Amino acid sequence: MVGNVYRGNLLDALVPISRFNKGEANKIFDEVRSSGFKVVVKNNAPACVLLTPERYQEIMDMLDDRYLLAVAEERLKNDNGVTYSYEEILADNGLTQEDIDAMEDVEIE
Repeated sequence: MVGNVYRGNLLDALVPISRFNKGEANKIFDEVRSSGFKVVVKNNAPACVLLTPERYQEIMDMLDDRYLLAVAEERLKNDNGVTYSYEEILADNGLTQEDIDAMEDVEIE
């Protein structure tokens, strides 16, 4: 989980860039796979963060969810809390359930 970062494991996550220069990239990538992330430090300042693809996707999904929540909250605020049924939305857009069923399947997360 992304929220499980605390000062102790953040300090353990620091990787001096000199380790890359010494040819330790494979070992560092193994550490990233094990811990989920590493912070590369150059001249005593964070230069970049290395993430596993899974951790990156998790963060992107959280950002997407937060954005969608903000959009939904804004829409509810602007519409004074008025909601519409699925059938009303179909009718307003000139669609039927048969039209929807005939459409190509799309995976929505």
